[in-house]
Amino acid sequence: MIAVDHVSRKYGDVVAVDDVSFAIGAGEIVGLLGHNGAGKSTIMKMLTGYLEPSGGQVLIAGEELAGNYARAQRRIGYLPENCPVYADMSVVDFLEYTARLRGIEPGQRPGALRSAIERADLGEKAQAPIATLSRGYRQRVGVAQALLHNPEILILDEPTNGLDPGQIEHMRGLIKTLGRHATLLISTHILQEVEAVCDRVLILRHGRLALDAQLSELRGHGMLLSCDAAPEYLQATLEKLPALARIELLGESAGRFSYRLEPQPNQPSLAPAIAETVVSSGWQLFTLQPEEKSLEKLFHQITAGEVRQDAA
Repeated sequence: MIAVDHVSRKYGDVVAVDDVSFAIGAGEIVGLLGHNGAGKSTIMKMLTGYLEPSGGQVLIAGEELAGNYARAQRRIGYLPENCPVYADMSVVDFLEYTARLRGIEPGQRPGALRSAIERADLGEKAQAPIATLSRGYRQRVGVAQALLHNPEILILDEPTNGLDPGQIEHMRGLIKTLGRHATLLISTHILQEVEAVCDRVLILRHGRLALDAQLSELRGHGMLLSCDAAPEYLQATLEKLPALARIELLGESAGRFSYRLEPQPNQPSLAPAIAETVVSSGWQLFTLQPEEKSLEKLFHQITAGEVRQDAA
């Protein structure tokens, strides 16, 4: 549904986005991460046609965005980071106005408004002036306007910004529901939000794509082993275990060898078989523990420049 092909964006001499490429298929929920200034909002604005790339191209549903903005934007619902709303209008009047701008036919507007208000959980505030709403409710109004025309693609910039814990939980449920029928790209500073709702993550660093991976690939499922068995002996012994896919030597110090052991897909814990094999072979077992791997740890490594795209 979305294809970004070697896209760059400059502001004068400042390069905000630098040669970024990725593709997002129908029905995917993808998180876009990066520190402030990494280029997240700039990419979102280019995807929605609010900004033009300085180089490269964006395709929406296989069609180049440049020159086809109106057609592409009918497919897209967009929540900017600071959603612009008219404070002197009521919620329902603002959504009615937005529906007209979206070109929704008069006979379809009541149903579209009801659906958007219900999905954004705005029923009790539908007649309230936007000026009287809290920041969290204003954010929900922004989500509702993005849903009005039932778009195939939703681009949400900080959708839980200003929401309380209960509202965040509701937003997570809404995003998961929307993901059954639409493609979602979500920018957020909150790693737990990505882990809770996304299938895949893109991480930007200084305007470049530093990581593009499925979340399932990032969750640690290996074992860390420390023993006194040298690599050539351990390899020959442990490779007989059918559940073991890979042995990686991490280092050696004072006769202690550290290894990372990766299981075959969908295998139960390797720990009992590894421990039994090491001990029965006469080696001394110092430690055996699950690998600690998390999106938070990887994010900090990438943004600190410790991990490259080809190494992650």
